[in-house]
Amino acid sequence: MGDGTNRRLTPRRVVAVDCHAHVMLRDAPLAPDRHSAPKRDCTVEEYLAVLDANGISHGVLTAPSFYGTDNSLLLDALDRGAGRLRGTVIVAPDVDRAALDAMARRGAVGIRLNWFKRESLPDVTSPEYRRLFADVRDLGWHVEIYLEGRSLAGVLPHIRECGASVVVDHFGSPDPERGVACAGFHCVLEGVRAGDTWVKLSASYRQGGANCQPYVDALLDAGGPRQLVWASDWPFVSHEDHVTYEDCVNDLKAWVPDAETRRIILVETPARLFGFTAGPNSLDRDAT
Repeated sequence: MGDGTNRRLTPRRVVAVDCHAHVMLRDAPLAPDRHSAPKRDCTVEEYLAVLDANGISHGVLTAPSFYGTDNSLLLDALDRGAGRLRGTVIVAPDVDRAALDAMARRGAVGIRLNWFKRESLPDVTSPEYRRLFADVRDLGWHVEIYLEGRSLAGVLPHIRECGASVVVDHFGSPDPERGVACAGFHCVLEGVRAGDTWVKLSASYRQGGANCQPYVDALLDAGGPRQLVWASDWPFVSHEDHVTYEDCVNDLKAWVPDAETRRIILVETPARLFGFTAGPNSLDRDAT
């Protein structure tokens, strides 16, 4: 396990960033209120090998919901990532600033609110959450949120009011019957226009069969590629049997056919958002 410092930082040119993936072990303690569980062990070494095989230089590990606030596996992976990885952690709203600082030293860059498939939601206007969001803002972190689009409209504006940057998972999961007319997706577009909200173009297979192209077009129109990032969602939890990494790469190529726009989404935007720096020549114009 790590000692609180990410020592093995190797400068590396940013070629492309996968902004959402998970590491997991089947025998790690699971949270009682989980809605999924790992089918197999997925190590950081395997993930780095997947990145290498697909020409991706860097990645962002996202804490899965089934471990609750135990971030030890993710932080250990960051320690072993040789500077190629950043991460988002799941924390209790009363976590102290010293604990966040310690995780920042190991490569954490945000907190994750994984509130998908919940019958009731925490009160983001409570003093505890407002203090947490203020700490996130002051650290230069972001709040990552995974929530159904129909519920996002009641949450996202309150987080933005606290001044914290927001990263929305998987398009904002719009109601597939409403599509771009979904109220939560409208709130996402408002944040994108304001420049304080970023969106992951990811997990098309989690969108209820909806065509994601209208989502991409609306997001590009609202804020352009500098508010968008791409992600694989590896290892495709609950969809392992029919989704491949190549499918996810090809999704982006289909959604964003312009190479320069795609380069900004793959390289420039995530490099700035997640703190990947590798010197003045870190931006590769030949990104996938």
